[in-house]
Amino acid sequence: MKDDFNKVKNYILDLGHSITKEDEADGLLVIDDEGLGIKNLVIGLADSILIMEQYILELKHAPKETYIELLKKNRDIIHGAFVLDESGQKLIFRDTLQMENLDQNELEGSINSLTLLLSEFSEQLIGYSKH
Repeated sequence: MKDDFNKVKNYILDLGHSITKEDEADGLLVIDDEGLGIKNLVIGLADSILIMEQYILELKHAPKETYIELLKKNRDIIHGAFVLDESGQKLIFRDTLQMENLDQNELEGSINSLTLLLSEFSEQLIGYSKH
């Protein structure tokens, strides 16, 4: 796991992102790149999988139509998807990648998918946050 952790950490640094927290023992990295809209993007390594999660917003009183629109938007997302946390009230972007073949381009593609989603869908997300 240490080799995988260092590989992912080096990829993140090579891509120019800031690591704000890291815990090698738990296989966790947190990155920020506010210019791209990334704040507290959690990257976790579990067995042979890399998991990325970015909290987006609360959906406490969102109407049914909001959830339908989010599910439809999942079809357009290149890598990853919108998911809900266990409470069903927090909207999260989540992606999983296999560590076995992971390269920097694949990790960059997942991060770029998130930033593209945030830039293209920002007005709708802001609207959802007002429910």
